[in-house]
Amino acid sequence: MSERSDRDELAVERTHFAEDRTVQATERTFAGWLRTAFAAIGVGLGFHVVFGQFEPPWLPRAIATVFFALGAVIAFTAERRVCRTFERLSTHEVDRPRIPQIRWISWAVVLGAATLIAGLWLLNGGQPSPPGPA
Repeated sequence: MSERSDRDELAVERTHFAEDRTVQATERTFAGWLRTAFAAIGVGLGFHVVFGQFEPPWLPRAIATVFFALGAVIAFTAERRVCRTFERLSTHEVDRPRIPQIRWISWAVVLGAATLIAGLWLLNGGQPSPPGPA
């Protein structure tokens, strides 16, 4: 074999490893986006619990809603970006997450955030139930 063909083979191998690393980095980035989405939803829940009795009563609900919606937008955006990236890349030595699973995870977060928003505004007028006999 010639020296040039050896170099070409090594270059192809390095390119394959680079694609595999990029797939893994994209997967880690997706996980980071979902953690951020859950953090935003958690901040919204915490804000509503801590400041739920403030006046006017709609203000803590509105602020919590912003955080819930932010979490949903982050999850949706993460799904779109990671799916586009995975469609462009191919793996060689690593297993790539399946796109339908990525979509299910992201849409579950979006649905959960939407359910929290609906529950916040529709159930008990958004206020905790008054204490009463158990």
